[in-house]
Amino acid sequence: MAALPEQRVSIITVGVRDLAGMVRFYTDVLGFEDRGVKGEVAFFNAGGMALGLWDETKLAKDAGLADDRKGQFKGFAIAFNARSVEEVDAIFDRLGKAGARIPKAPHKTYWGGYSGYFADPEGNAWEVAYNPFWPIDEAGRVTVPAPKER
Repeated sequence: MAALPEQRVSIITVGVRDLAGMVRFYTDVLGFEDRGVKGEVAFFNAGGMALGLWDETKLAKDAGLADDRKGQFKGFAIAFNARSVEEVDAIFDRLGKAGARIPKAPHKTYWGGYSGYFADPEGNAWEVAYNPFWPIDEAGRVTVPAPKER
């Protein structure tokens, strides 16, 4: 088998039912700064990693899982940001050889990156993505850039 990937969690994305209400809680109550796309997805820098909030139906669809909160989809996805498309493919090659369940193979995304999903042994969704817009430092920490002016 190939060498193990760098060990880190880059993003935890939580599927939510009320995005606006949850954003208000995270910004007003916890003091996070929303760096996402207003009304679509929230991203917060969280001490070397990022926390995302996204509509749970959209997150389930993106992961290729049932939106039922009873079986396959639990309302969140943990993400690992890779440094390249090739690294994403290498990780999925390793997962495939290990017999992991891959509900959504790596592919070019609508947002300009490259991403796929696998499920851990208890069915928790993991995304492995290459995002050319988010820098990763030498220690593997991802930073969500401030939104561009519109």
